[in-house]
Amino acid sequence: MLRSLLVSAPGLRLAATRVVANPAKVTRLLSTTAARFTGKGDDEMFSFTLPEYSFEAVNVETPSLEVQLSRKQLLSIYEQMTEVRRLEMSADGLYKAKMIRGFCHLCTGQEAVPVGIENGITKNDSVITAYRCHGFTHMRGGTVTSIIAELMGRKDGISHGMGGSMHMFAHNFYGGNGIVGAQVPIGAGIALTHKYLKEDAVCFSLYGDGAANQGQVFEAFNMAKLWNLPCIFVCENNKYGMGTSSRRSSANTEYFKRGDYIPGIKVHGMDAMAVLQATRFARKWALDGNGPLILEMATYRYGGHSMSDPGTTYRSREEVQHMRSTDDPITGLKHNLIQNNVIDEAGLKKIDKEARARVDKAVQEAKRSPEPPVGDLWTNIYVKGTEPPFLRGRESGEVHHFQ
Repeated sequence: MLRSLLVSAPGLRLAATRVVANPAKVTRLLSTTAARFTGKGDDEMFSFTLPEYSFEAVNVETPSLEVQLSRKQLLSIYEQMTEVRRLEMSADGLYKAKMIRGFCHLCTGQEAVPVGIENGITKNDSVITAYRCHGFTHMRGGTVTSIIAELMGRKDGISHGMGGSMHMFAHNFYGGNGIVGAQVPIGAGIALTHKYLKEDAVCFSLYGDGAANQGQVFEAFNMAKLWNLPCIFVCENNKYGMGTSSRRSSANTEYFKRGDYIPGIKVHGMDAMAVLQATRFARKWALDGNGPLILEMATYRYGGHSMSDPGTTYRSREEVQHMRSTDDPITGLKHNLIQNNVIDEAGLKKIDKEARARVDKAVQEAKRSPEPPVGDLWTNIYVKGTEPPFLRGRESGEVHHFQ
């Protein structure tokens, strides 16, 4: 799928597309060792015009199609999406090797959503999401080692090996939640906290299209609008709730229009720049006192609902391959960066290689982490000082006496 954009630089103005028709004709202004972290080139600004289909809105204006980002920001976004994908691919391999057990929900194909949102907010803002949370955890500050270790149930995991795929947390990141839709009203509560404390912060409360029909989602809508909370409700519409197409489960698949009294914007969620621009708009909307807003991120997962789902019994392999080849978030940004002289192909290969090396190293570190001691099963149950004399386990002989 072609995406027209316009790039402006000093003395340069050219029309371009996301797909390079003839790479031999592209004039490359950067060397293969383009400055990524140092040098005046990092601060050079690039202006992009997003395609018209990037946004669709109801009861609110659409975000501007004009996006300005520096070379450093653009390369950081590419690097972050690449690292999140390598993280998920490693988790996939570890699960198949039976080193990860239980539930494991990967976001391969949806990387533009967590990366775009994180680049459009501040560390003071809050995020809460459902169980497809590895990318969000990493973007909110969780290391690859801590995420992989958590998936393997190791002591160095971000939840000390006791949470697994669906329960990961970081600063101002409230999970990873395993109960479908239950995180949405919690997100509204976090937004209430921001408002009550008069903080310059917004909560982004995410849920999937499969959770969009939950009653508690609409209850959260009502309270957020009634109290004018700085809450952005984000529906990650990846077209399938578990193994059911959204067209078979929802009478209205235009999720951004479901807020009734809350305005909504549909975003092309396979484009990190579109996600970033919509996030910036939504954050400002809420902080300006306008109350909640709904964002629908139109995205797609390449794998199944979880690792136990092959993902091909309710959709064709051709459908998945079509999405991979026409609308992949990493490939699309890669073509934009090359064609618009932000960096050349060799520079991007270097980023890819370094991201793979970092993730591979993190995986080895996670493997070396020990399993939590058995005694940890009795921790994080009661606030220290409020414990009962003893706690019984599964059997009468499993009794723990608190000291």
